[in-house]
Amino acid sequence: MHPNLWYPYTQAKTAPDPIEVKSAQGLWLELADGRKIADCISSWWVNLHGHAHPQIVEAIARQAAQLEHVIFAGFTHAPAQELASKLVARLPENLTRVFYSDNGSTAVEVALKMAYQHWVNIGTPRGRFMSFEGAYHGDMFGTMAVGTRSIFSDVFKDLLFEVDFCPYPDTYEGDLQVLEREANCLKLIRQNLLLHPNDYAGIIIEPLVQGVAGMRICRPEFLQQLRELAIEFDTFLIFDEVMTGFGRTGADFACNKAQVQPDLICLSKGITGGFLPLAVTIATDRIYDSFYSDDPTKTLYHGHSYTANPLGCAAALASLDLLSKNEPVYTNMEIWHRQHLATLAAKYPQLSRFRVMGTISAFDVNNSEKSGYLNNVGREIRHHAIAHGVLLRPLGNVLYLMPPYCITKNELDWVYQQIDRVLEDVIDRS
Repeated sequence: MHPNLWYPYTQAKTAPDPIEVKSAQGLWLELADGRKIADCISSWWVNLHGHAHPQIVEAIARQAAQLEHVIFAGFTHAPAQELASKLVARLPENLTRVFYSDNGSTAVEVALKMAYQHWVNIGTPRGRFMSFEGAYHGDMFGTMAVGTRSIFSDVFKDLLFEVDFCPYPDTYEGDLQVLEREANCLKLIRQNLLLHPNDYAGIIIEPLVQGVAGMRICRPEFLQQLRELAIEFDTFLIFDEVMTGFGRTGADFACNKAQVQPDLICLSKGITGGFLPLAVTIATDRIYDSFYSDDPTKTLYHGHSYTANPLGCAAALASLDLLSKNEPVYTNMEIWHRQHLATLAAKYPQLSRFRVMGTISAFDVNNSEKSGYLNNVGREIRHHAIAHGVLLRPLGNVLYLMPPYCITKNELDWVYQQIDRVLEDVIDRS
């Protein structure tokens, strides 16, 4: 390892040396030693259209020659305005007010602050939030608080505010108990709302897919009933679409696929196609109007030096254009995934809980260890995958794919062939 670098999510004492990447193009990463590997996880879920896409490269270069950055407090610029309009046009009609930041954790932190301060601003403070078991919303203190307590946040647990957690009714292919789990979850949510009818500032959820928890999938019908409860008890529904946005679920946004209108939505990761940090939190007029006042204490005092960076906005605009062009890929990839998962299921009885949502496929690899993030089979798979020319980063014993939209069907066929070889390496079938 480099003597001056501190890598994320890495125990430096025990981790293998990081792999140096020299360049990238489309699906492929070129390593310093000359090998090429397929980026099957879109480099932590951000790279929508493939690496070094020329349309985004050109958009950034063109913008850099005109306006690379300007303070966004008291100033504005065309890329931020155009991007806001185009995002709002793709989202449910109630989402109208765009606030820029620079990463997914911050987008969620802003949503929590907006929800909380709204109730303060109108004179009816509410101090509770409801979230879901398995949730991950980021690494800031507020976002850790609304995330499930885990190895990521346990050391800080005494500093986090209390949150009411409900079960996440995740499902999979052939699941016969999902309706019962959904009913039990909704019953518990209603009980919490009845017990504290005027206390909840909001309910936050990763719609359709919980990412870090292991690509746990819930049904659109559950989200629709959750929306009805939020309306009935007049609390805000916050959709964390940092991962699920921009085509990942097979629709441009999970809220559109589920036909649900949240009160706040958080977007980042794929927004710039993987080129530059950018995030947005989009709110309703109702929330915005509670901040619109002659009273300076009702201001949303939140901002960043690089808020609405023009280069990031230009990249995002180019990425949105490509999203429209790539719609046939991200809407059809689910069919491709299902074909290959059926083959793996027939061959390996050690695999279970197969699930697919749009461009995302996942399954559990079962062994003698406890399921979860620390299951060592994930490290084994990662190591063997590199040897077979594919970048995989399992979430413990959950192996998943989330490829960029530039991938062809033949390339995806090849990726699954390599996954088959990796499983032959790591699974004991004696």
